[in-house]
Amino acid sequence: MDKVKIGIVGTGYIGNVHGRIYSRDERAEVAALYDILPERAEQTAKTIGGKVCSSRDELMKNCDAVLVTAPNKTHFEIASHAVAEGKHVFCEKPFSLGIDDAKKLLKIANAGKGVFQVGHNRRFAPVYVKLKELLKDDKPHSAHIKMNRGELKNPVWTGDVNVTGGFLYETTIHMFDMIRFQFGEIEELVAYGSQHEYPELDEFSVIFKFKNGFHCTFASSSDASWHFPFERIEAFCHHRTIMNEEMERLLDSRGMDANFDTHAYHMTEKEERWGYVQEDKAFIDSILNGSSPLVTAEDGFRAVELVESVYHAIRSGERVRFD
Repeated sequence: MDKVKIGIVGTGYIGNVHGRIYSRDERAEVAALYDILPERAEQTAKTIGGKVCSSRDELMKNCDAVLVTAPNKTHFEIASHAVAEGKHVFCEKPFSLGIDDAKKLLKIANAGKGVFQVGHNRRFAPVYVKLKELLKDDKPHSAHIKMNRGELKNPVWTGDVNVTGGFLYETTIHMFDMIRFQFGEIEELVAYGSQHEYPELDEFSVIFKFKNGFHCTFASSSDASWHFPFERIEAFCHHRTIMNEEMERLLDSRGMDANFDTHAYHMTEKEERWGYVQEDKAFIDSILNGSSPLVTAEDGFRAVELVESVYHAIRSGERVRFD
């Protein structure tokens, strides 16, 4: 069996995470690297291999599948280029910036010949896989969800809206995808936001109502300190709360007393605990099996749609309803 040749566009932190994982997968080969800072790609090549390319065009000629792991603002352009070249595409979140480009990229991705998977890694994290498994047996009534950051200072680009597209795109979009994954499609939302520490909206409170009747509150802060857990879902069922603490553990409290079960994952390697290993395996599986990806372009689009809907709701003061 020929190995799937992987090309990585953007060899920063997350590009290296995926690159290391693929370098250990016997079905894949890290074949090509491109970064606007050549020295960064050269450093990556020393640890995981791959030809350092002088352009994206050169990279396209040397791979079967493209990983889009460059800054948020570049995802539309790079992913579109890769699809046009007939490549399989793994696009890190966000799928795109802005609803117009997201609609265009959805059409492009769906018309492409290859697999197009979006990097919402938390779907594969054991803590959230376990949560979904438990919720299958006990329908949740409501939930409280938070997705915070401690600051937008390090790395410096996390606070640059011209790079990220806005705070919701950089961090909170992970949990926007997760609530669809866990609870279903959203019918309407009400949102409030404010600006305090950074030159953009940086504090958010949202109420979501789902088409199945489920509802939840959602909070996201850009400057909450690195208080653990910075992300959490508290799902409320019949005399039961199921709550995760980041990707570290899941607490399951049932009945009328104070006892609870703990599912702990802190001994699992981080790349697996956070779902990166599993999503990369799934991408190769889809390529080799000719199967649909587990996180589709449609999923990526829906997460962008939620981000833009929250921003619209705050700026307009209107409730947003979805068809």
